[in-house]
Formats: sequence, C-alpha cells, structure tokens
Amino acid sequence: MTKAPKAPEASAPDADAAPTPEPAVAALPEGQTQITCSRGMGDWMASNGVSIAFTSYQTGQLFLVGLLPGGRISFHQQHFVRAMGLHGQPDRLYVAGLNQLWRLENVLARHERANEHFDRLYLPRNAQVTGDLDIHELSVDRNGRVIFVNTKFSCLATTSISKSFRPLWKPPFISKLAAEDRCHLNGLAMQDGLPRFVTCVGRSDMVDGWRTHRREGGLLIDLADDHVAAQGFSMPHSPRLRRDGALFVLDSGRGYLERVDPRTGAREKVAFLSGFARGMALWNNFALVTLSMPRDGSFGGLELQDNLQAKGGEAWCGVQVIDLRTGDAVHWIRLSGHIKELFDIAILPGVVCPMGVGVNAPEMSTMLNFEETFGPLTMAGQRASG
Repeated sequence: MTKAPKAPEASAPDADAAPTPEPAVAALPEGQTQITCSRGMGDWMASNGVSIAFTSYQTGQLFLVGLLPGGRISFHQQHFVRAMGLHGQPDRLYVAGLNQLWRLENVLARHERANEHFDRLYLPRNAQVTGDLDIHELSVDRNGRVIFVNTKFSCLATTSISKSFRPLWKPPFISKLAAEDRCHLNGLAMQDGLPRFVTCVGRSDMVDGWRTHRREGGLLIDLADDHVAAQGFSMPHSPRLRRDGALFVLDSGRGYLERVDPRTGAREKVAFLSGFARGMALWNNFALVTLSMPRDGSFGGLELQDNLQAKGGEAWCGVQVIDLRTGDAVHWIRLSGHIKELFDIAILPGVVCPMGVGVNAPEMSTMLNFEETFGPLTMAGQRASG
C-alpha cells in the first residue's frame, strides 16, 4: 500500500446528495472553494467507467475527480502554476503550466492503492522548460510526440531539446513567428493521431490584433489544406472530433456548443452553456465542458452576457455534461467561492479514483521507486553485444 498526500482542500459532496442550487459563497472562508454536484454525477461516472481531470489557470490547480467506495465523489487537487492545456491517458497526464510542460506518470501497479482507495497516483516525472508560451490546448500524435497550441507565437509547436519550441505549422495569414499573440490561436482537434482543425479568435497579423475580432471574427481552420472551414464564431475554443467524424466547437463568446459541418461551414447549435466555455472532452454521446465566470475586459461586450440575461440566469464556474443527442445538461459540477475560472478538461477511461502529487509537495522528494529489472550496461573494456 502506498502512502500519498491527503486530498482535497475543496469540499466534496456525496454522489447521492441533492445539489445545492445557490451555494452560500459569502459564508466561505477567504480563498476556499465549495464544490457541489448534480444528483447523478457519480452514477454517470460509474456507468461510463471514467474519471475526470480539469485545470484552473486562475488558481493554478489540477483537479482529479473520481469515486470513493460507497459512491462518494473524490476531488483531489494539486498546484501547477497557471495550469492550462491538459491531455489525459489512464496512466499519463500532460499539463501545460506557466513556463513548463509537465508530464505526470501513474506510479501504482494495478494491484496497488494509495491511501487505501486511489487506483492512480500521478507523479511529475518530466518538466520540459518552454518559457511562457501561453500554451492553450495540447495533445499527443500517433508517434507519441506532444503537439501544443503556442498561442503567444500563433502556431502549432512541439518540444525541442535545445530551444523553447519547434514550430510545426502557422496560419497562412501569419507572416512571421513573433511573441505577439496576433490571432489568439487556441484550440486543437486531432484526427487519427494527427492535428486536423484549429480555432483562432480572429484573422490578424499584428500584436494582440485578435481583440478587435472577438464578437464575430472567429475561425475554424482545416489543416488538411489550410482553408477556413467555418467562420463567424465569437471567441471559439476547443474543436473536437468524435470517432464517427462529427465535429463540435465551442462558440464561447455567445455561450453555445455547436456542431459544425467542415465541408460546408454550416453550424448547428447543440446546447446553451451557463458560462464562458473553454475546454471540452467528448465521451460517447456526451460532451464535458468547462465553464468560467466572464471577466470584464477580455470578455466584456460579448453576446454571452445578453444571452444569459435573456434566459434569466447568471454565469457560473464548473463542468457541464451535455447529452449531444438532446442538448440537455444532464449532470454538472459547480465551483463557488475563490475559483471562478476553469480551462481544459480530460476524460480518464478505466480510472476509478485518481490523485496526484504537486510540484512543490514534500512527496516529490520522498516518493522514491525504481524499475524492477536491471538495464543493459556496456563498460569500458567490455565488448558490446551485437
């Protein structure tokens, strides 16, 4: 049995507990967050055989959500400065931070449990120092290479041994690579292990020029031939391809999850979302979307505010589970208090209850393990085999 750090700082409800309609934010101590869930959130995770990971760049938190015995939902959180882009596999996580791209590995064997209940324990094993590239979304290609959206330099990139990054692609309208966030490239959709679609907020080739295109200048670009597959979005994020080829995009500035036909550019509203959406993961007929409270400045003047008012509601921070067949928000996780903005989200199939170790946690020094078999060694004076 493996000893690991205790979890969570935020309060976690029973899976069967009734949701709290309006959490009493004013009653929370300074800097704390209350978490509430829909009544069937735990049952949904159990029936689908998944756990969830999501990030909050506002507070630099990586959240790992799973199920404890008895159906109680576990929320485990660890600190990664400006945690943004996230890619999840059952035994590996990639997290984009302020200056590093982190790789976390599960250190538990299948029969092992940390703190009696956790079947995954993700420990940082590599930090690729990139500098502040404002990495938004990321994924891993069919060859195991990390591909990330380098928003500051308006390109797709991968890691480099000696440099901050190696560029792979840039939009045709970007004339040069410069640390100017010209078009706010932010979203990446993979197909068959290769990059296929990206989103950006506006067609601009000047420093911070995307801000004048926030209301309706958003683009979906097809990397197959660099053409604009769809346009007219308001601050689009998180294009995602389902296995059957259906393409979904967040029209974040208006508050909608949309289905897009990349052949014609036709768009269909699937669901209205209760906040500024950025971060989406698809699982079978469901989309899990992260929501944030809109900020003044970057988010001010968007249609989202009018749409929320027209529907008689207010934005909130959390995760919504959307049934793509009906557009209904069938389950949700809500965060109230200190945390007001989330970023990316990932599904962890086959994982029951995950936890992690943060960068500055004491366990980074004390959790020591090694591979059970010796590797080959060729010494001086010894002839190498083969």
